[in-house]
Amino acid sequence: MGLLSNKVGRDQIKAGDHIYTWRAIYTYSHHGIYVGGYKVVHFRRKKDMPSVTASLDSSSSSSEQALSSCENFPDCGFSLRDSGVVLTCLNCFLGGGYLYCFEYGVAPSLFLAKVRGGTCTTAESDPPETVVNRAMYLLQKGFGNYDVFQNNCEDFALYCKTGLLALDKTGTGTSGQASSFMGVPVAALVSSSLNLLIPGPISVATVTAGMYCMSRYATDIGVRTDVIKVPVEEMAMNLCLAGIGQDISEEDPEEKIRRNETPQKKSR
Repeated sequence: MGLLSNKVGRDQIKAGDHIYTWRAIYTYSHHGIYVGGYKVVHFRRKKDMPSVTASLDSSSSSSEQALSSCENFPDCGFSLRDSGVVLTCLNCFLGGGYLYCFEYGVAPSLFLAKVRGGTCTTAESDPPETVVNRAMYLLQKGFGNYDVFQNNCEDFALYCKTGLLALDKTGTGTSGQASSFMGVPVAALVSSSLNLLIPGPISVATVTAGMYCMSRYATDIGVRTDVIKVPVEEMAMNLCLAGIGQDISEEDPEEKIRRNETPQKKSR
């Protein structure tokens, strides 16, 4: 385990692993679930989807596939229409970057030692077959609307690995990366106030770093109290209730029929 992240070789990963790669000179990282066969299921903004993708009409059982721009895997870039969950090959996922493996079940001391968030968690991972099943299920059902702070690629991978979903949607989601971005300005704001109380820039920097690390730990999915285990079959309902899914102005009449909520006839 490195202080920044856990770099691995391609021969070291296995199906069910949570992998990621750094983008834009380590500015941020992109996360996904390795499902085997050099394929990765990951989540991104719909506008970031390539123009040549596979689409599936939800009203039909047949799929309309377009040719992939990937020379090695014809199905690279497969996704449902209006969904940010996509299946790509490992090469396209990495985009020329290095491969890293997200770590689970780390000790609190090791978690706090990490310089960057979004590289590990104290939470335990579920079995690999469960992780792959969740990723492939969400590839067919979607993961709601992308939100950089509340529902991003790391949130997707964390859910696939643990089945945990945050109930509180007023702040950040389960993403450690998003928590780090939010924690930096807060720690800087507090440190500016500490300049009047603590003598010496070294002391202020030490306290600020400590507050930053502790804020990251407090928002880790392994220690948060506002997370629940949600079966993947119920994800669409929970994302909608949390305000992440698509907006629903009124209930579908056909859904009412399925739920036996049709209006009762008036008795004479």
